[in-house]
Amino acid sequence: QVQLVESGGGLVQPGGSLRLSCAASANSINAMGWYRRAPGKQRELVAAISNGGSTKYTDSVKGRFTISRDNANNTVYLQMNNLKPEDTAVYYCTAGSAYGPTSFVFQYWGQGTQVTVSS
Repeated sequence: QVQLVESGGGLVQPGGSLRLSCAASANSINAMGWYRRAPGKQRELVAAISNGGSTKYTDSVKGRFTISRDNANNTVYLQMNNLKPEDTAVYYCTAGSAYGPTSFVFQYWGQGTQVTVSS
């Protein structure tokens, strides 16, 4: 069983930045990513990254969010810039496997961290 611990959420003004971090309890995780669930909306994949560095982003965050990982420390990051009110959601770290450069299947989930973008 892989445990994931997120940190870095909070309240930020529109146009601001936040960095989310997620530490995994296991080594050599094939793929890691971030989902989010906004009030009244379905959960969506925000970004994912394989252990080889291939990445995938949902269209609404391209050019604003960057996912990265530190394989030595089993940690994934989500740098979020130019945040908008519509980015407000609970963000969940996830871990699993990559099948090809942009195909991911996730099995493990963190508890979630709240990101609120408001003036």
